[in-house]
Amino acid sequence: MGVPSVPRVVSGGDAGGLLPDDEYEAFLGHAATWGRASNGFHNQNYVIPLTKPMARRLGREPGTAVTVRVRRAGALPVVIRTWENEAEILRAIQGVLPNVPECLFEGKRFTIHSYVDGVPFSDVCGNGKPVDRVLMKALMELFAQMTQVRGAALPKLPSIWPRNHTDSRGFLQTLARMADLQIRQANWSSFGGLFVALGLPEDALLRFADRVPWMTRRPYSLLHADLHRDNLIKSYDDSSPLICVDWELATFGDPLHDLATHLVRMRYPDGQWDEAVEAWVDAMRQVRPAALHGVAKDLRHYVAFERAQSVYPDVMRAAKSLEGSFDQKSLDEATAAVHRALKTGAEPLWLRTVPGLGEIERILFRWASSRADGGRRGPVAEVIDWKPDRRVPEHPDFHCSAVTDALLLEGAAPARRVFKGTAHLNSVVWVPGTAFPVVVRRKVPHILRREGSYLSEHAVLSAIEHSKAEVAAPRVLALGESHSRYLFAYSRDRFAIHTYEGPADIDRTPDHPVKGLRPHEADALVDQLVELTRVDYTRLDPAAGEPGFRFYVWLSDQLVALVAKLPKESQQLARLLGLPDAPRLREILARHHVGHRDPALLHGDLNPWNLVRRDDRLALTIIDWEMALVGDPLYDLVRHMHLTPTRPEIRDRMFRRWERLLPDRFTRDWDRDWRVYRWIEIVRSAYVDLDRLVTGAGLDAPNVRRAVDSYAMTLAAATASLGLTVPHRADPYLTRALA
Repeated sequence: MGVPSVPRVVSGGDAGGLLPDDEYEAFLGHAATWGRASNGFHNQNYVIPLTKPMARRLGREPGTAVTVRVRRAGALPVVIRTWENEAEILRAIQGVLPNVPECLFEGKRFTIHSYVDGVPFSDVCGNGKPVDRVLMKALMELFAQMTQVRGAALPKLPSIWPRNHTDSRGFLQTLARMADLQIRQANWSSFGGLFVALGLPEDALLRFADRVPWMTRRPYSLLHADLHRDNLIKSYDDSSPLICVDWELATFGDPLHDLATHLVRMRYPDGQWDEAVEAWVDAMRQVRPAALHGVAKDLRHYVAFERAQSVYPDVMRAAKSLEGSFDQKSLDEATAAVHRALKTGAEPLWLRTVPGLGEIERILFRWASSRADGGRRGPVAEVIDWKPDRRVPEHPDFHCSAVTDALLLEGAAPARRVFKGTAHLNSVVWVPGTAFPVVVRRKVPHILRREGSYLSEHAVLSAIEHSKAEVAAPRVLALGESHSRYLFAYSRDRFAIHTYEGPADIDRTPDHPVKGLRPHEADALVDQLVELTRVDYTRLDPAAGEPGFRFYVWLSDQLVALVAKLPKESQQLARLLGLPDAPRLREILARHHVGHRDPALLHGDLNPWNLVRRDDRLALTIIDWEMALVGDPLYDLVRHMHLTPTRPEIRDRMFRRWERLLPDRFTRDWDRDWRVYRWIEIVRSAYVDLDRLVTGAGLDAPNVRRAVDSYAMTLAAATASLGLTVPHRADPYLTRALA
C-alpha cells in the first residue's frame, strides 16, 4: 500500500482533524508505555510498532516500527533554529540522501518518523574514541551529498538571511546574531543575572559578529548543523553504513560551518581532527569543489563561533541540573562544567578573565538557592547561613532576618539588577516587608587591582552617616560572611549590604554623568566635597593629620611603588614606550612640590560611574567608597576632573565655588598646585592603563574601557609632561598598546 501524503493535526478533536483526541492520547500513551526510549535535550524519542488504528491511518502494516518524537515541554531554547518544521526539511532531502527518516505524521505534540534500522554511532564508538577511516570516509560523503539538495526545495529562509548565497562572512554574522536572539536573549530573563555574575557581557555575541573578518565566498548548501555521534546511526547495510537523523537544526549556508560544528561536537581524539578535515576536503572535491575555497583560512572562524555560542547552553544546562539534585557532588559537577565552558569560550568571546572554581561554585550556589520558591522556602533555603561581622551592628531598619532574605534573593536578581564592576559584584534586591531596596556587594575574588585601598569602606560610610554631613552616600546595613551549613568547599564568601542609591524603579538603569557634569551637578558635587571636610577622619586614619605629613610626597611614593610592582611584561613595555622605571620616576616626581592644606576625607575615585544622578537638590549620589583615603581636598577635585570629561567652564565653576565655600586652610595656593595633581594623575594613568592593556584586568568595566581606548593620548600627554619622547619602534606590543 502506498504511503499517503503527510497528515497534520493542528489541534486534537478539530472537526477537520485526522486524529481524534482519544486516539491521539491513546497512541501517545502507548508510545510512552511500550516504546524503547532515548532522550534528547529537546525531544523524547520512542521506537514502537504501529498499532492497528495508527497503521491504518498511515497506510502502513500493523507492527511496523516507527519513531515517535515528542517535544519536551518547557525545554530551554538553547539552539539556533532556521526553520521550525523538521518535516519540511525531511521532505526536501528525500531521495537525495540515503535512508533518512520520513515524516509520516505531524501532531500537536509529537511527530512520527519512519524507523531507521541500526544502532546509534555513539554506542559503537563513544566520544573521544577514534573513528575508523572507512566510516569517516562514508561520514564525509554525507556532507558532500547534502550540497546536492536544491535550495528551492527547502523551506523559506528568514528575512535576516544574506541575499547573496555565497556570502560566507554575512552567513557567520547572521549565525552569531541568531544565537544572540534565540539563545542569549531568549533566556536572559531567567539566566541574565547568572551570566553577568560569571562575567558574560550582554553584547558578547553581537561583538563577535562585528569582529568577523572578510572571508572567502563559498556557495551555500543544506547543512545538518548538529552532526555528532548521537545523531548518526550505524546501519546494518554496508552500502549505506551511516545515516543522519535529527534534522530539526538544519540550515542553509556555508558548508564550512557544518564541518566546524561537526569537529567540535564529534569530540575526535587528539590527532584525528586534521584527518577529519582532509577527509571532508576529499569528499567535497568530488561534488562541490567551490566549497573548498579558503578552507585553511576560514575554518577557524566557524570553530570559534561554535565554541563561543556553546558557552550559553553549557552554563544553563549546568545550572538547571542543580534544580533536580542539589548536593555537593552535583554542585562540583556543575561548577566544573561551567568553568570548562567559560575557558573554552574565553578567547572567541573576548572574556578578559575567567572566574576560578571557587567563585563559580559560590555563584551557582546562590543561583540554585534562589530557585527554591524564590529563595523563601524549601530544602535549599534551609542550608543558607551567614555570620555577622560585629564591626557593623544590626541595623534597626534591616534586621538579621532581612539580611537572610536578601542573601536568598540575591541569586535570583535579573541581569538588569546585577552590576559587575572592577572589584565588586553588586546585586540589587527588594526584601518583602522592607521600605527600600538594597544592594548586596561581594568582592570579586583574585581581582587584579594595582591602585591601593587604604580604608575600610564600611568604616568610611559609617563615619559619613555618623557625622550628619550632607553627603549623598549609601548606608551600611550589614557586613558578614555567608556560607552553606552543609556545603564546605569554596563556600565562604564575604559580603556587605548597602542601601541602593539608584532609581526608585530598581529595574531602570542608573544614570551616570558619563559625558560630564551639568552646571547644577557640578555645584552639587562641590558642595558634597565641602561637606566631607566635616567628617572626623581621625576615626579612620589617626596618623593622617600628624605634623610633617606631606600628602604629595606620600602620593608620589605610592605611585613609585605601584610602578615597581608592575609585572615584568608591563615594565618592559613601559620602557619601550618611553616611560621611566621606578627609580627614574621618583627623581622626576621629586622635582615638584605642593603646599600644605589641612587634610580631609576623600573619595579617591570620583569617576562618572561612581556618581549616580538623582532628582533632588543633592543631584548626585556618590557610591563605591573602597578607594577612600585621607589627604589634600584639592586632590579629590582634580582627580575627578581627570577621570570625567570636564569642559573648561565647568572646571572653572567648580574651582571657584570650592574656593568660596571652604576655609582658607583647605584651599590656600590651590591655583598654583592643582596642575601638579593633574600631571601626576596623567602619569599614573599612563602606567595603570598600560598594565590593563597587557593583563586585560578590568577591561569590561566601562570606566576602564574608556580609559584604555584613549591610551594613545594618555601616553602622549604623560611623556610630554615628563619631558620625554615616545620612541618610534616597530613592535607588536606598541601596536597593541595604542590600539
